[in-house]
Amino acid sequence: MSNADDQRKPEDVEDDDEPDEWDTRIFSTGCAEENTKLNDCFFEKKDWRACKEEMESFKQCWKRQGNDQRTDAKDV
Repeated sequence: MSNADDQRKPEDVEDDDEPDEWDTRIFSTGCAEENTKLNDCFFEKKDWRACKEEMESFKQCWKRQGNDQRTDAKDV
């Protein structure tokens, strides 16, 4: 990061409300809300094992939306 980047004011930063490629992919799964909750949990707890409820919710949504076929994901 350059010094010019360090000196930019918050109002100088462009507010981009357009979804990027990642957002578009997540929204297309139909499980964006569950994904956000799972990511928020991990961010807060820093341990996936502490987010089992959120992970299960995401997995159930993934199955309900038929995303297993789209990614060739298999339960083991």
